[in-house]
Amino acid sequence: MSSNTRREGEGAEARAGVSRQETVPAKDKRVRHPGTGAAATRGEAARVGIVYGYARVSTKDQNLARQLDALRAFPVPERNIFCDKASGKDFERPAWHRLERRLRAGDTLVVKSIDRLGRSYSEIIDVWRWLTQGRHVAMVVLDLPLLDTRRSHGDVTGMFLADITLQVLSYVAQVERENTRQRQLEGIAAARARGVKFGRPRIERPASYPEVCRAYHEGSITRAVAAARLGVCPRTFDTWLHDDAVAKRSQPSKGAQGGALGSTNSV
Repeated sequence: MSSNTRREGEGAEARAGVSRQETVPAKDKRVRHPGTGAAATRGEAARVGIVYGYARVSTKDQNLARQLDALRAFPVPERNIFCDKASGKDFERPAWHRLERRLRAGDTLVVKSIDRLGRSYSEIIDVWRWLTQGRHVAMVVLDLPLLDTRRSHGDVTGMFLADITLQVLSYVAQVERENTRQRQLEGIAAARARGVKFGRPRIERPASYPEVCRAYHEGSITRAVAAARLGVCPRTFDTWLHDDAVAKRSQPSKGAQGGALGSTNSV
């Protein structure tokens, strides 16, 4: 056999070997997302779970420093911390919604305390289950080690205890909120019974009020002009007019007073 024939035969065998290798199906190796137990292919597993933190205060005057220090110490990277200054009564919070869009299966969300997710019992429960069961995100509550779903990986008992603990704490927070509201209402009612006035103090009427008021009733000036002359807003001027009308209606008329006097003299 010539050398050219041998080379052609070896090339054909090599090409056949490559073809056989391509037809052998690759094994679908699966791994687990860290902290959740959610299965994923090796291609999906290339994404490592990210740790996020969330902090919230109810008003703009409150300080986030204590929560931020705790999240950094966990540690949560600074770029992965989301903050809101909004009430927990609902979930209309811009930073929270941005965080929701970023969370993926295998990520971890860290909060300082459970009430940072909100103060409504039903909403906290729904959000917790949506994150841990729907999105397969691990949850860590720093103030309560029991609420750490990373440690319950593959452990049904651990997940059950975390769920029960969450429900009890959320219920207590809801009851305490309602009790606080009730105590506030009772305190306001007691203060009003003692004569305490709430709201802004009433503005004293200037000395020129009777003259300006008479001109307004005669139609020589408008409501806006009358308020400007008195140095108040039109709404305050309306309040004064309303108070005058109420006081006038509460006073007995002169005819009624004369009739009462006449009946007394006849007796």
